[in-house]
Amino acid sequence: MTHKKIIGVIQFFIAILLLHSYQLLAQDSTIQLTLKDAIDLSIKNSKQLKGSEARIVEAVAATQEAKDKRLPDFKISGSYLRLNNPNVNLQSKSGGGSSSADSNKVKVSSALYGIANISYPLYSGGRIKYGIESANYLEQAAKLDADNNRSAVILNAVNAYVNLFKAKEAVKLVKENLEQSRKRDTDFGNLEKNGLLARNDLLKVQLQTSNLELSLADAESDWKLANVNMDLMLGLPEKTMIIQDTSNIKVPDPLQTIEEYEKQAIEGRNDIKALAMRQKSAGVGIKISKSEYYLCNHFSGVFVWRAFGNSPASIIHACPDVKNQRERFHC
Repeated sequence: MTHKKIIGVIQFFIAILLLHSYQLLAQDSTIQLTLKDAIDLSIKNSKQLKGSEARIVEAVAATQEAKDKRLPDFKISGSYLRLNNPNVNLQSKSGGGSSSADSNKVKVSSALYGIANISYPLYSGGRIKYGIESANYLEQAAKLDADNNRSAVILNAVNAYVNLFKAKEAVKLVKENLEQSRKRDTDFGNLEKNGLLARNDLLKVQLQTSNLELSLADAESDWKLANVNMDLMLGLPEKTMIIQDTSNIKVPDPLQTIEEYEKQAIEGRNDIKALAMRQKSAGVGIKISKSEYYLCNHFSGVFVWRAFGNSPASIIHACPDVKNQRERFHC
């Protein structure tokens, strides 16, 4: 009997814990959002904007890389080689002789050298200058693309918020119509019982009620679908029910004319501005291609340090004159 009581107490506490956890889940599955909150969450959780930020970082790095080409180029390398020459004695023990002390010494051969090369561009035919200019245009285009994507994300969030509001209001409207239709069914049913209404008229009214019930099911399905789409856009769990707070939504006063709105829309087309930046970058790329016809002059210096075996180290300074088809390196 005691054992059964213990089991009953354990089951009671488990039921309380499950009920408490269910209440917590029910609380977490509902969130109240204003339009501004929806826009902020959509911007924060947008993967498209994160990709735009990565492309901006890449463009900034490309611009810095183009600027770094104006700086001297310094390279250093070295190597150390060592070869042991051991003495190998193939005489047998019956020979009775032993090798001398000098023959048992190990001779070591070694080589150490290092090379340092420095190069500074004196004239590159405008390639560095035009490369920096082209990279700047591409960086501006990446930033404009990010602004355009941000505007698109905000517009999608506003449309999703409006669609969710419309779906919810549609459910309310259909419910009101259904309630009125059911009351009408009751009234027509009483008239039909008293012989004041034909049976066919009652069936027609009941058919309208059935159609409204189907419309209500479709409206609720559309509302749930709009809620799920909103959850996915905002980065929320799919089962989160959104309660909209529309008290802060106000119509701007005074309203502007259509021509003014069109002018603002044209001026705010960041995608067109980004295409213009890329067009300028392509024009600079043509200048870079034309600069290939000019000679490229660099100041270069090579320093070599070497040491062989036990010989003293020596330093060599070399400044070669290299000629290519369209490049010339000289000191």
